[in-house]
Amino acid sequence: MAIDVGRAGVWVGARSWPGDAGEVADAFGELEALGYGAAWLGGARGDLVHPEQILSATTRLTAATGIVNVWTEPADEVAAAFHRVDGVYPDRLLLGIGAGHAELVERRGHQYHRPYSKVVEYLDQLDAARVPAAKRAVAALGPRTLRLAGERSLGAHPYLVTPEHTRLARDVLGDGPLLAPEQKVVLAADEDEALRIAGPMVAFYLGLPNYVNNLRRLGFTDDDLSGSGSRRLVEALVAWGDPGAIAGRIAEHHEAGADHVCVQVLTDRPGLPRAEWRALAPVLTA
Repeated sequence: MAIDVGRAGVWVGARSWPGDAGEVADAFGELEALGYGAAWLGGARGDLVHPEQILSATTRLTAATGIVNVWTEPADEVAAAFHRVDGVYPDRLLLGIGAGHAELVERRGHQYHRPYSKVVEYLDQLDAARVPAAKRAVAALGPRTLRLAGERSLGAHPYLVTPEHTRLARDVLGDGPLLAPEQKVVLAADEDEALRIAGPMVAFYLGLPNYVNNLRRLGFTDDDLSGSGSRRLVEALVAWGDPGAIAGRIAEHHEAGADHVCVQVLTDRPGLPRAEWRALAPVLTA
């Protein structure tokens, strides 16, 4: 049986993860009832405890890691955790892996060099540990890593991208491999409020060269990428408005070749954006 992520899912950062297991069960049980196909966990730990919590609280929702970092999470430990969780909840765990960013990896005491080779080595180790290619995905932006994702996993999980990148990624992947881009959204009708929430998030990523280089490939200029980013850049990376407007951006990704879109809701409050998940469900999961 193949893993089914559906047409739309949500992306949740580690900082938003509830500390209370009961809240996790309630939130993701509701997410499943709303019709979403998958929950993606950013900055996922290699022990896969958080995906396991989601799976234990649901019956069909896929839990996907977006991503397990290949530098900080040993492949043998991740493989053991995968087999433990997949054995209990078969065909509902998608192991997303990726190289992350030098600035963040080295801050945690690891040397970052030749990231493409490191991802290949990690996939080799997962092969040796019998983690099926069809149950893993690879974070990918550039053509080389996109091709690797299509050849060695279920498919690609691009982050901080536009529908134009989705179109280019599908051209590289061809038909067949999963393409599951992440899309940031702000559910706010007021433009100033939306930009106030979206701007700091975009500014953070402009400090990470991997993303900046990809944005340059998409045609953004020094003016767009300097400081906290131009308004053009913010609006390209973060959809905002009412549910219909946000659904329009998600549709652009699907029309460009995405199989599944991971929706990351940005707010100005801590915790899971459950109210926004509810508001978006009628237009994203119908």
